[in-house]
Amino acid sequence: MASGQNKPNGLTVILPQDAIAFVEQLPIEKFHGIGEVTAAKMHSLGIHTGADLKQRSLTELTRHFGKAGNYYYKIARSEDDRPVEANRVRKSIGAENSFANDLSDVGQMLQEIEQIASVVEQRLEQHETRGRTLTLKVKFSDYRQITRSKTAIAPISEVDTIFEIAKILFLSIDLENRSIRLLGISLSNLDNAKQTQVIQLPLFQNGNIIF
Repeated sequence: MASGQNKPNGLTVILPQDAIAFVEQLPIEKFHGIGEVTAAKMHSLGIHTGADLKQRSLTELTRHFGKAGNYYYKIARSEDDRPVEANRVRKSIGAENSFANDLSDVGQMLQEIEQIASVVEQRLEQHETRGRTLTLKVKFSDYRQITRSKTAIAPISEVDTIFEIAKILFLSIDLENRSIRLLGISLSNLDNAKQTQVIQLPLFQNGNIIF
């Protein structure tokens, strides 16, 4: 979240003792994992800042936002206990969410897709990479599973782009009044900066400068 402050050329340092105050004053739409759809729902519930979010109980957040409510409860308190992943070569990066109660409302489905897109963006940032092929995964309540993919000309990394492409793919699916048990987004054809190695060409050969 600090990287989103003072753009484009600013620098933000958040010391451990300042983290809680920083989070409390932050507009809710600035939080990772809270996109446009989720922010609108929070606004309707009277949640506009981190301080407002912190006042809500885990039970209330889970009731309104499902499994993501636990994440929102923790980030309002500057807590993130996800393990650090070791560096490794990946062919794809993604995230998915399965639901205790099958989803039947399209608006809620899009809200979940937006939240998943935000998680994918975070993982891309962690691995300093981008992807060209986005795949949307949908599993219905009858366990039938389908995927839809789209390959972009330019690498994808921003949450807005991830969400918009995933949304287009999702709306192209004929739901046939079926409910959904799982949604997922992944990016492949990765453009990994960490894997790009610079080769230093020799300047001298046999005592002569190479041009």
